[in-house]
Amino acid sequence: MPEKLLCASSDVSETTAKICELEGVEIGVIRHKGTVVAYRNVCPHQGGPVCEGLKMPKVCVEFDEERRPLKQSFDTDEMHFVCPWHGWEFKIETGEALGDPKIRLNRYKVIERDENIYVEV
Repeated sequence: MPEKLLCASSDVSETTAKICELEGVEIGVIRHKGTVVAYRNVCPHQGGPVCEGLKMPKVCVEFDEERRPLKQSFDTDEMHFVCPWHGWEFKIETGEALGDPKIRLNRYKVIERDENIYVEV
């Protein structure tokens, strides 16, 4: 498959996605746990700019024996994109929707080489 240059490696951070355009398609690129991932910047729910949403850790809720919430905490090992249009959440590592893991963001294969980031198209 042909590789296309997206951006310089130094443009990509662990905190926010870099939005790149490639042949009229927006692609969100982010560094996660030392690896670069890239997704088409389109939410499968209603087409929102998913990669431009908040990046936040998984929210964990502890319940009592009657299923009443006791406390919340965050699991920073599992980070999510939250679509800014309707709040759908997706695992950054896999692109899976939290509500239904069969729904996924469109992911690109990423190659990081010579201080640049490429995707296979």
